[in-house]
Amino acid sequence: MELENLTDSRIARPRRYEDGCGMAHALDLLGDRWALLVVRELMLGPKRFSDIRADLPGISANTLTQRLEELERSGVVLRQTLPPPASGQVYGLTEWGYQSKPIMGALARWATRSPGHDVAQNFSPVSLLLSFQAMGQPGLPKDIDATFGFRFGRESYVSWIRDGAIGAERGDASGADVIFTGTPRAVASAVYGGASLHALEAEGALKVEGDRALASRFVTLFPLPEKAVV
Repeated sequence: MELENLTDSRIARPRRYEDGCGMAHALDLLGDRWALLVVRELMLGPKRFSDIRADLPGISANTLTQRLEELERSGVVLRQTLPPPASGQVYGLTEWGYQSKPIMGALARWATRSPGHDVAQNFSPVSLLLSFQAMGQPGLPKDIDATFGFRFGRESYVSWIRDGAIGAERGDASGADVIFTGTPRAVASAVYGGASLHALEAEGALKVEGDRALASRFVTLFPLPEKAVV
């Protein structure tokens, strides 16, 4: 969807700030409760309504419906009907919607310096994969050229590191150099919480397959910044 094709009727949602600053208009678009997290959940590809809701604990069906409708009217989200043999609808980001990714990463990096930020809280699969991209800035070791698979229950993802950059997509984890199977929280506890892979495996929270040395190195690549003095 091209932004210039939007009609006035599609952006009829009342503005709140009446402020010409771009940042103020960004809040008009994404400032409602849950809106930014809905966009986050679509950042690695389209999802069904039920899958978005499952990965956002606490959001009601009515609120999710409202946020999706508002984001669609604003040109950030695009609703699509799946072709046969699949059925139903999925929600994905427009090209312009995807362009919010670096903004979200910068906001995440800034917010992790808050004394109130707690990495022991819930991570969705997408939020965890995106956190690696955010915390891997400004660059990762350039001697790593590898793929990392993540199996989180019903969802599977592949991440890759090469040329000092990291990317990720939803897909089959088979064939990755390292495969982590468990929950996002278990992986986060190793990456951000300092839990050892051996301990997580011993308690049944995580399974690690493939190159063990590479797995051990992976969990050290995303250090959190020092907390801000407030």
